[in-house]
Amino acid sequence: MSDPATAARAGDRRALARLLTAVENRTPAAEAALRVLYPYAGRAHLVGITGAPGTGKSTLVAALIEEVRRGGRSVAVVAVDPTSPITGGAILGDRVRMQARATDPDVFIRSMASRGHAGGLAAASVTAAAVLDAVGFEVVFLETVGTGQSEVEVAAAADTTVVVEAPEMGDEIQAIKAGLLEVADLVVVNKGDRPGAQRAAAQLRAMLSAGVAPARPGRPAPKRPEVLITTATTGEGVAELLAATERHRARQLADGDDRTRLARAEAELMAALEHRLRARLRDPRRLAAGEAALRAIADHVLDPYTAADRLLATLAPE
Repeated sequence: MSDPATAARAGDRRALARLLTAVENRTPAAEAALRVLYPYAGRAHLVGITGAPGTGKSTLVAALIEEVRRGGRSVAVVAVDPTSPITGGAILGDRVRMQARATDPDVFIRSMASRGHAGGLAAASVTAAAVLDAVGFEVVFLETVGTGQSEVEVAAAADTTVVVEAPEMGDEIQAIKAGLLEVADLVVVNKGDRPGAQRAAAQLRAMLSAGVAPARPGRPAPKRPEVLITTATTGEGVAELLAATERHRARQLADGDDRTRLARAEAELMAALEHRLRARLRDPRRLAAGEAALRAIADHVLDPYTAADRLLATLAPE
């Protein structure tokens, strides 16, 4: 029997699903597979889809899947769902909405539980995207859990970040949420068949233009996101949105802009370091020291920073 990495690259979707489960659980088998797969990653176009709840992100991703497949390319989705309070697993709303392509061998949809991770992505989302990239998917969509302004992590994980808005949801307030809109490469007003869609798009364009600072010598030009209108339920504007993501990616490659790749590398490295650190601190040989530190903090005998410094000092190279 071939190893999971080889089987997944050969097109075995069950092996891929098992591998992604191992990635989510951060098992030793997942690490072994990643060492094999990682050199093959870096070819796919990673597109982040984020925005507040109710803007129609999942319906828009489903429409984008159809458009990508119409062009003959393979596509995968990592859809981060809220965590079930009972099982800790993902509530699979996104996968249910995307069932139209469930039998297409060139479409793969994976729901991942947020498991309380802040920033809109599951902790293993970036790694899962790298696996999907390495096994040959040409476009990978990363759809965030949908909590609004906090979801800026997706910008470090994606080549192109799409922020989805909707009319009649307080567009002026949404536009002022700079923490989310500043990470946007593209802004989409979805549900464009509703009253106020054109007005919302015009307000967003005006506010985004006003908020762009002038370029400074020796610094990259600030982003001025393009604002588009889509109606995901009918497909209107979806082809234009996909074309806009492709233009953005082409500009990145033409400019030799590697900031996105470096940000993604940093996110992956920090996630690996955090996992390694947690594992070492939970080593049975260090549990007593960790528990003592927690008790000292709880009793206000020791502040968290001093406790952290003391614990880190015990982590000499093994």
